[in-house]
Amino acid sequence: MALKATIYKATVNIADMDRQVYSDTVLTLAQHPSETEQRMMLRLLAWICHANERLSFTKGLCADDEPEIWLHNDHNGIVLWIELGLPEEKRLRKACHQSEQVVLYAYSERAAKVWWQQNQSKLASHSNLLVRFLDDGQLKQLTSMCARNMQLQATIQDGAIWLSDNQNNVELTFDTWKTLGE
Repeated sequence: MALKATIYKATVNIADMDRQVYSDTVLTLAQHPSETEQRMMLRLLAWICHANERLSFTKGLCADDEPEIWLHNDHNGIVLWIELGLPEEKRLRKACHQSEQVVLYAYSERAAKVWWQQNQSKLASHSNLLVRFLDDGQLKQLTSMCARNMQLQATIQDGAIWLSDNQNNVELTFDTWKTLGE
């Protein structure tokens, strides 16, 4: 018998001062049996960073031809493609051709730094690609907020993210390895 996904609910209050986006949202996240809590929480954080009523989670690990999160326009074109982890350069190249903007959230410090050294020059030509990295210490803080029912407040200002629940308050900042237009 196949293992089933674990369902998490997150009620998120977002105040994104950088984009002037303010939202109260209830999200349902399905954690695939092979997905770690760290990865699922990074997926939630990525959603928060790009919050939009049309932004949606995909089948994720179950679908090779879809990102983790995406945003479509009115004509079903892909406006935003969000990836997590350390995908093959070929996958990112395909995403950059299919979407207006691609954002990669890299994690797992030791492996990510090696991956970036190997792929940095190959990815340089994709002007619609943004690569962000979250270090292991911050990812651990983020994961400490993981619960089956989460009540989160997120404030984003000047690139910093303040995330809190009833017991924790963390400040998270991504290292930007590649900016848009570069």
